[in-house]
Amino acid sequence: MLMRTDPFREMDRIVQQLSGTSGTWLKPSVMPMDAYRDGDAYVIAFDLPGVSTDAIDIDVERNMLTVKAERRPALKADSVKMELAERPLGVFSRQIMLADTLDTEHIEADYDAGVLILRIPIAERAKPRKISIHADAGPKQISA
Repeated sequence: MLMRTDPFREMDRIVQQLSGTSGTWLKPSVMPMDAYRDGDAYVIAFDLPGVSTDAIDIDVERNMLTVKAERRPALKADSVKMELAERPLGVFSRQIMLADTLDTEHIEADYDAGVLILRIPIAERAKPRKISIHADAGPKQISA
């Protein structure tokens, strides 16, 4: 159901993780995700801990799903001296090419415990269906 569009994206994510660089709007970091089919829906789960819902943007244009999020630094008083900062901040993004068999008009999004879950229904035309056979009194004649 999904098609990966950039084979080097995972390598970029690993380099960013090792170097400690955070994403920007011009070069966002990759957010981890899982994707699976659950009955008549396709489910995609994105890890976005510490991101508020107003900092998440979900768009679908044709069959391209884009999820962007921004983890902002926590507001700290001037008297606070940071000793250790390992949690990544900045912009995170993921683009996924969706198959034509998904109904992008009815995507549902839920966010709980730092996980964004998108449920995309399987389009009716893609679901298996039975074809009925009509009994006939005999062979039909084809006129010339």
